[in-house]
Amino acid sequence: MTDTNALMNTYNRIPLGFVRGEGSWVFDRDGNKYLDAIAGIAVCALGHSHAGFIEAVQDQVARLTHVSNLFDIPIQQELAEKLCAASGMDSVFFCNSGAEANETAIKLARMYGHQRDIEVPGIIVAEGAFHGRTMGALTATHSKRYQNGFGPILEGFYRVSFNDADAVADMVKANPNIVAILVEPVQGEGGIVMPKSDYLNRIRAICDEHEMLLMLDEVQTGNGRTGKYFAFQHNSIQPDVVTTAKGLGNGFPIGACMASGIASQIFQPGHHATTFGGSPLACAAALAVNAALLEENLLSNAALQGDRIKFGLSSKLQNADHVVDIRGKGLMIGVELNQSCGELVGQAREKGILINVASDKVVRMVPPLNLKEEESDLIVETVGSLIQGFGS
Repeated sequence: MTDTNALMNTYNRIPLGFVRGEGSWVFDRDGNKYLDAIAGIAVCALGHSHAGFIEAVQDQVARLTHVSNLFDIPIQQELAEKLCAASGMDSVFFCNSGAEANETAIKLARMYGHQRDIEVPGIIVAEGAFHGRTMGALTATHSKRYQNGFGPILEGFYRVSFNDADAVADMVKANPNIVAILVEPVQGEGGIVMPKSDYLNRIRAICDEHEMLLMLDEVQTGNGRTGKYFAFQHNSIQPDVVTTAKGLGNGFPIGACMASGIASQIFQPGHHATTFGGSPLACAAALAVNAALLEENLLSNAALQGDRIKFGLSSKLQNADHVVDIRGKGLMIGVELNQSCGELVGQAREKGILINVASDKVVRMVPPLNLKEEESDLIVETVGSLIQGFGS
């Protein structure tokens, strides 16, 4: 085991070191292999050692890795055009992570409010939300366990129940300084919490009525995870701001804040910047992901394999009284139990499958989007059996 004393003590690390990966599988230093149903927490959209991804990154690193945003970066422009085409958005700011993308969105909303002469622009956020750990994103995040010790948090945030459009409307009526809402189309860290079918459409209408920005955090749900390129595309809406990261670079750090309409006109030179964001190397990685998503039919595969896993688990666990719900969209799947189930992570690992638990009681599975049928069936059989036995 590697001595980790030189690392800050910020993780309760599992004493298991991976040294290589292939497809949906990872291998530890002892040669044991594991089906990766976490995918780096919804990051490795193409799995491990994807040939097109390797070729694109190797080619780019041999030519140019970084220059800075003081200059035109042709490959960055190419990626921006691809993402705008996929999302219907108008412009993109590239950064390095989901938290940075959300910070960008928060700054956009603040400047939008100040341009309307609102002294303290307000942003509505949701209970159960997770938006990151930088100070703005941390304030927007719901859980006190993430916020404890880092106060004072920022002012100007108003929290309502997720999935309650009436609460959004009431909050806006009571607080005329609110200029935006920031919400996840599906809450990931909150436990794969699904919205009502009309939820996003209703808050889109509220935003239109009050000239607010609809800002969607698609850090986890974007880039094919739910079976559409972006999760909002399951609804007939167009957001003003979309943030994404995770699967965007298949493990290479890159984030994006996309804007449309009036939101795309707010920032001007000097308002926001990044040293590393949108580097040629990062953009080459993201372009490889974009190509694979579209050319290898990974959106439809995510939808098909997700349905296969959910149907299989529903059949296997239909008589399991301790299972509260099986839910998700595409390859973003949660199984909620009526009790804490953190022990299942270790039990699954012993059986050769990597999962994790969100919100204490929800088994979360976010495997690579090129997952194969037999791998989906292995997840159903192994994880389903463990959940089945956990309640007995």
